Amino acid sequence: MSIDDVSIFAGMTTGQLQAYLTSAQQAFIELSSGKSAVSVSYAQGDGSKSVTYRSVDLAALTRLIRMLQQELGLITRARRAIRPVF
Repeated sequence: MSIDDVSIFAGMTTGQLQAYLTSAQQAFIELSSGKSAVSVSYAQGDGSKSVTYRSVDLAALTRLIRMLQQELGLITRARRAIRPVF
């Protein structure tokens, strides 16, 4: 197993991931509807963390949501583009 095969969410339970996904989605909704900043907090093996997103951080928040959804198996990872080889 290479370092690329290890998820940044390793060691977290499905329940924790689902709770963080819900929190991140709520933050996205609040930011999208005009609230200036929202905080998302989570705890991992190395301690508790808190991240504050502002409206300009919607792309970063979207990436977090997609990563959590992928980890939970709700969406699949995007396939790489198929390119012809000449």
